[in-house]
Amino acid sequence: MIIGIGIDLCDAERIRRMPERERFLARYFTQAERDYIASRGVNGDDSAAACYAAKEAFLKALGTGIGAAGLQEVSVLHAESGAPYLSLTGKALQLCQEKGVQHMHLSITHERGLAAAVVILEA
Repeated sequence: MIIGIGIDLCDAERIRRMPERERFLARYFTQAERDYIASRGVNGDDSAAACYAAKEAFLKALGTGIGAAGLQEVSVLHAESGAPYLSLTGKALQLCQEKGVQHMHLSITHERGLAAAVVILEA
């Protein structure tokens, strides 16, 4: 049974132009995510935007929006195949357990400076 669906869109150019980009990344992304973003080279800001969109899409799917859990508690990781998946800690994990989430599906994409993410939560 589907518990929630969330979608978000993020402009990579906003991240690229941030005067305090590194502080933004440190505040909202885990070290593993920052390492992944750095590994993407010139496409790093596109990847950052996609990860940020995934975090927001997750919170929308949960029905809470930003503020219910810290964005560092929602981490976008990548399988060996490159497929993205969500890893949760803290309040984000607790909220999923309370809602009976058994499976999380994540799809992200980015092109020409725009990144989108869709999250489906299942019981």
